[in-house]
Amino acid sequence: MKALQRFFEVLKKKSVLTLMAGFSFLTAVSAMAQTAPVAAATPVTAAPAVSPISAGDTAWVLVSAALVMLMTPGLAFFYGGMVRRKNVLATIMQSFFLVALISVQWVIWGYSVAFGPGNDFAGGFSWMMLNNIGAINPAAPTIPHYAFMIFQAMFAVITPALITGAYAERVSFKGFVVFSLLWAAVVYDPIAHWVWGGGYFKDALDFAGGTVVHMSSGYSALTLALLLGTRKNFKKESMVPHNLTLVLLGAGLLWFGWFGFNAGSALSANELACNAFVTTNTAAAMAALIWCLIEFLHHGKATSLGAASGAVAGLVAITPACGYVNVGGALWIGALVSVFCYMAIQIKVQMGYDDSLDAFGVHGVGGTWGAIATGIWATKAVNAAGADGWIASGHFTQVLIQLKTAGATALYSVVVTVILYFIVSKTVGFRVDAKSEELGLDLSQHGEEGYSQNLG
Repeated sequence: MKALQRFFEVLKKKSVLTLMAGFSFLTAVSAMAQTAPVAAATPVTAAPAVSPISAGDTAWVLVSAALVMLMTPGLAFFYGGMVRRKNVLATIMQSFFLVALISVQWVIWGYSVAFGPGNDFAGGFSWMMLNNIGAINPAAPTIPHYAFMIFQAMFAVITPALITGAYAERVSFKGFVVFSLLWAAVVYDPIAHWVWGGGYFKDALDFAGGTVVHMSSGYSALTLALLLGTRKNFKKESMVPHNLTLVLLGAGLLWFGWFGFNAGSALSANELACNAFVTTNTAAAMAALIWCLIEFLHHGKATSLGAASGAVAGLVAITPACGYVNVGGALWIGALVSVFCYMAIQIKVQMGYDDSLDAFGVHGVGGTWGAIATGIWATKAVNAAGADGWIASGHFTQVLIQLKTAGATALYSVVVTVILYFIVSKTVGFRVDAKSEELGLDLSQHGEEGYSQNLG
């Protein structure tokens, strides 16, 4: 009996253990069954959207903006070396001051007028103070809008600075400031909108500013040179460059910065930027060589001023074309621009007008040739977003578009510059008086000297 009783006790204990194990198993299964639907019902989180902003493109455009900014101080040295000693500081100051003046004008309203929504003539004021501009500009979808804006700002800065070469050594500082501010607002900003902002001439090919920058400034420069008249004692005393070392330094800085000017206009670190870089360097080099050759044939000597002028002329001419033509086109553009600009300067000498530093002879003539040449040598093999020019297509459709854009740019620049000249002359005054001009603008306008001599 005791043995039977012990058997039932053991069986009872095992049953309890079995029940406990079964309960644990069922509890686990039940928990899994209850949690599974909850997990299935939880909404799946969508993958974060991929940002269109490219770090590489952004870095390239910001570096290019800095390179273009450097061009204006480079222009200051280039122009500063070509004037007489008593005007060197005033000439450099004009370019330096415009970096500040136009940078502020641009962010307040200039960018809105040039690139903001509006009509065919100009953008409106909805983007004033950079309000409402959005994260990106559709023209540059892989970089922040601010990067595009500041890159374009540096073009706006240097353009009125180019004009100063035409009226060097005879304009008051206050007249220069008022004219430059008005000119940027009513000439540069609308023309930039015509070509780059979706305006009248959106079908024109102007990769980096042949019409927008060089033609607008060049034809305005010629207009002011004629309206202001010649410098005191023009052709009666020597007015040769006082420091060719500065001229070559400035030309070198311009050449260096121009890679940002042109290659940066691809707005991306890609093959098109590389093409613009190579064609820019090729045209500048070819133009410098041809200018020196012309001088040698004409005068028996090649000069440093000629080499610098030729390089700058080549850079000017290739600017609208650099993102549309191949190396062959760049060689032709660079070679012929030196011929045309050299001829323009000889004509100036014969006619006797005083474009002090050949702003029109280089930028006006060079920019016009570059705009036309783009219509000749452009090819979609380089830039599918462009058009085939005369060489590639066999017809003159694009050449005519380029001519129409160039003509409108020149005419508008001349007419508005005439109006602005009279406004400035009748208000704050434009040209300095004879005594101030004789003393020199360094002392008469700024109370300083570019070169001081400590005799003590």
